[in-house]
Amino acid sequence: MTPNQFEIFSDFRDEFCTYCMKMNKAYGDLLKPLQIAASADDTPDYPVETPVVYNSALDEITEKSDIRMIVIGDNPGKDEQLDKNKKYLVGQSGKLAAGFFEKNAEFNTDFRKNVIILNKTPVHTAKTTHLKYLLKKGGNDVRTLILESQIFMAEKTAMLHQALCNNAGEDGIKPELWLVGYAELKDKGLFLGYKKELSEDYDKTEEFWNRVYVFQHFSMNRFSIDLKTFMSKHSGLGIVEAAHELGSLHKKEIFG
Repeated sequence: MTPNQFEIFSDFRDEFCTYCMKMNKAYGDLLKPLQIAASADDTPDYPVETPVVYNSALDEITEKSDIRMIVIGDNPGKDEQLDKNKKYLVGQSGKLAAGFFEKNAEFNTDFRKNVIILNKTPVHTAKTTHLKYLLKKGGNDVRTLILESQIFMAEKTAMLHQALCNNAGEDGIKPELWLVGYAELKDKGLFLGYKKELSEDYDKTEEFWNRVYVFQHFSMNRFSIDLKTFMSKHSGLGIVEAAHELGSLHKKEIFG
């Protein structure tokens, strides 16, 4: 990163970390029993250790890091919230994502070194759909937290992405933003607050909005299957060009 890019990223990182610490202090005791109850019917017992998860992998990024992408998942799952991890996309979905970029050198991207990984909300649940339980059973405080955390993440992510692009200069990289997991961005989805805020913060500014792409989630290999299917119908495209076209198509489907 350029010195300006790293300063911008560092400010974002500090603000995000502080936000998660405050939310854990304010809501941790309220969230833990809800998070356990939400998973009771379809998830083996596991320890809820971090109700609101900051991605500690961000602390490993330095000015020497070449950041090529910002990847946005849904929310931290079981593995991500463990004290020994506190990192995003370290479970099966993350392994699939890392494997995809390792196999496809055309992207020139190491998923663990060249990517800023964020989520639509830092509020943990074992499965994303469990957020519905928290919204239903958590009362006004929890509902407000989940909605406001989406708005916070969308606003700060949009600002970060655009500022990194603006301050790339001749030596820096203008990163792409990959929004993965679009099912809950559709009508009546869990992340409509994130979707609305993100759209407003870009205001469809062409220079930056053209570097935003929307995809299926890495989980259960849906991202790779979707891309492979798209490429089978567009045989003349290389994998990077195909990903950009597919991501633009899904972006239009979601954002109009």
